[in-house]
Amino acid sequence: MKLWGGRFQKDTDQLVNALNASISFDQRLYREDITGSMAHAQMLADCGIISQEDAAAIIDGLQGILADIEAGKVEFTADNEDIHMNVEALLTARIGDAGKRLHTARSRNDQVALDFRMYVREQIPVIVGQLLELETVLCRQAKQYQTAVMPGYTHLQRAQPISFAQHLMAYAAMFRRDVTRLEDCKARLDECPLGSGALAGTTYPIDRWETAKALGFAAPMGNSLDGVSDRDYALELLSGLSILMMHLSRFAEEVILWCSWEFKFIELDDAYATGSSIMPQKKNPDVAELVRGKTGRVYGDLMSLLTVMKGLPLAYNKDMQEDKEPVFDAVDTVEMCLPVFAAMLDTMTVRTDNMRRAAGHGFINATDCADYLTKKGMPFRDAYTVTGKLVAQCTAQGKTLEELSLEELQAVSPLFEQDVYDALNLENCMALRSSYGGPAVSETTRQIGEIEQFIQERS
Repeated sequence: MKLWGGRFQKDTDQLVNALNASISFDQRLYREDITGSMAHAQMLADCGIISQEDAAAIIDGLQGILADIEAGKVEFTADNEDIHMNVEALLTARIGDAGKRLHTARSRNDQVALDFRMYVREQIPVIVGQLLELETVLCRQAKQYQTAVMPGYTHLQRAQPISFAQHLMAYAAMFRRDVTRLEDCKARLDECPLGSGALAGTTYPIDRWETAKALGFAAPMGNSLDGVSDRDYALELLSGLSILMMHLSRFAEEVILWCSWEFKFIELDDAYATGSSIMPQKKNPDVAELVRGKTGRVYGDLMSLLTVMKGLPLAYNKDMQEDKEPVFDAVDTVEMCLPVFAAMLDTMTVRTDNMRRAAGHGFINATDCADYLTKKGMPFRDAYTVTGKLVAQCTAQGKTLEELSLEELQAVSPLFEQDVYDALNLENCMALRSSYGGPAVSETTRQIGEIEQFIQERS
């Protein structure tokens, strides 16, 4: 008989059992479930609701079940629907009537809310740690390429000269925000739903502060309806993971472009690339492509849970059983992508010669040419027009700006002098961009130092 079967006169249809059971996926919450139950049992005893002897038997029995699960000695059954009832059934079978007292002053509603909240809380530091490893790789690579000139792009058109270090540190800045978003999520979920009961609390004289403290929460949730009804912490996690994966996907897209023969800015290590079954020359950036593809999967997980939650009245509804699989999937996906992506970047070969060659074309020093004239006294808009005419002239002649003779330059504006060639030199163009956040070595050094400090503060 079901643990909740007292009111029912017929067995549950097998199709309903199959639809209703969640043990196939929520069994991964076994540790959180048992940890929460041990804290609950001790609180019940401390409040005089059950005896200390029963609490000791319950805790000892739960510890034995935990050890057996981790040793692979426990086989869960769909007849007991979920991880909560599987554990309780095992406990009662092992210790008898004391096991039946565990669920006093508790509902599966606050039980699952606790388990799931604890799971999310435990996964955030794992993902943050992986992000910090990725940040470490970016800092290490950036230090090597602070003077490596490459074209910066807008609209995927060559725009202005930057360093490869600055490009890498742009992503480091994004991933730093991803870390703090996850940390914010962890801070907001630091309330314990245990003791909310089914929705309206309980008539037993429980101590919710005791269980909250025992389970490492700052406080119990202040409203029992809210305690069992919302999954905003899971949605916030999924939102943060979706943004994180968006950043990874954009980076992956650039890695894919940079690996192509059209760019050839980098080459991936053989361990992080794959070949073709028919074209022997191919070296495919499959790691980056899969990360880009799996981003859509994580987006789907977020949309799935948003859709589940959007029309639910308070308090608990069975729809909310659909909360776990999207979160499990997103967490698994992110925790798989981050380490391999970091390793791929750590082992890549950077072709600075090709970056510099690409930077030499596309007139990415045109803004510097206009700035040169502006510093000589010409209004910027006039300088912009003059430079545009020079670019058109160079395009027609197949030249770059720095290849024009001084006479050709002065034919357009007498303000040009010999020092213009220093202003048009790409290395100088990049080095002089020392405004806060720019590509100059002094600025990339600062950016790297700030990220390293950010990492150290969390070590």
